[in-house]
Amino acid sequence: MREGRLWARLLGVEGAIVESVEEGEQSLVLSVRLRPVDSGRCSVCRRQCPGYDRGEGRRQWRALDLGLFTACVEAAGTRVSCPEHGVGVEHVPWARPRSQFTRHFEDTVAWLAARTDKTTVGRLFRVVWRTVGRIIERVTCEARANCDLFAGIKRIGVDEVSYRRGHRYLTVVVDHDSGRLLFAHEGKNEVALDAFFDALGPERCAAIELVSMDAGVAYQNVVRKRCPKAQVCMDPFHVVKWATDAVDKVRRRVWNEARRSGLRRDAVAVKGTRYAVLKNPEDLTEHQRIALAQVEQTNRPLFRAYLLKEQLREVFKLKGTPGIRLLDQWLAWARRCRIPDFVAMARTVSAHRAMIDAALRHQLSNARVEALNTRMQLLTRVAFGFHSSAALISLAMLKLGGLCPRLPSELAHGASS
Repeated sequence: MREGRLWARLLGVEGAIVESVEEGEQSLVLSVRLRPVDSGRCSVCRRQCPGYDRGEGRRQWRALDLGLFTACVEAAGTRVSCPEHGVGVEHVPWARPRSQFTRHFEDTVAWLAARTDKTTVGRLFRVVWRTVGRIIERVTCEARANCDLFAGIKRIGVDEVSYRRGHRYLTVVVDHDSGRLLFAHEGKNEVALDAFFDALGPERCAAIELVSMDAGVAYQNVVRKRCPKAQVCMDPFHVVKWATDAVDKVRRRVWNEARRSGLRRDAVAVKGTRYAVLKNPEDLTEHQRIALAQVEQTNRPLFRAYLLKEQLREVFKLKGTPGIRLLDQWLAWARRCRIPDFVAMARTVSAHRAMIDAALRHQLSNARVEALNTRMQLLTRVAFGFHSSAALISLAMLKLGGLCPRLPSELAHGASS
């Protein structure tokens, strides 16, 4: 193998003509020039364009290190005049537009950033964390342009996830069938979700059949406006949480009444039943089962609230038509139970009845979205040094949206095999 070709393969600039290799104390600089067929192209549209000037002289792109040596690729920084995109540096096949790193370098950084923490990536590649963020944005942007994330989606889940203190949120959209993250946008309002449907387009908006979400009015308004044929499914977890919160309010009220009446022993007994009445029956410890049995004997209103909560859980276990019928019975019981918190909750459930019935009928919940949100929370810790939501969203799309590039070594092995 000729020496020039070997250096080109080592630094990922195959197809370029190697002119020279300069060795420094701890660095290597590979000087190359473009082949005539690749020169004079716009870096955005790759169209052949007339030359404009020589730019600011020769440019360098950081390549993957060779052992203990840092490696750079150097070439002329010729600028071209594109009729569509204006004056810009000509396209080079080994680097992305407006980048100071080779593709192999950026792909390797992005692959590792999706799997480990910022300190490790920064020390290994000898770059600052903000540079890692910009690399991830470029890699994600190119990957999105080269694949269709929205092809064939029919069932989606919408939710928000906190990514920073000060009530900073992202709106996330997940494909229920593939489990992939489809879209993320800063904010948890109508504007954020509208941006997803703008990217989706009218034809694909019309193809959406089911959308799962919580009781947020802003998201519901957008879905009804942009996807009038889609059915909105209320997430069962949020409905059961209404009941759990109602039980806890009843417990607190009973405790306060006992305390004000001077019934100290009864107040202490009620206070110790918090987990017994809130946890699922199958998760109760022996001590909590005993406490629940005492509630049944001594505090009928609190035990009735507990039974209402458990029957609502059973509604979502049954699902389908049996679940809808049991929900009818639950509403009738809640309306006449004489517990103010559950009477108010019955009105809330009735107001969202169509969405709850849709969730029962289609057996759809936001469980997959919540699982992805947990992984998003982990990414927010990994990306703690990112000072913009754009870098975090790009990292999430790499990790959870299926856009993470393959390692250059894997591509080379696949090509050779």
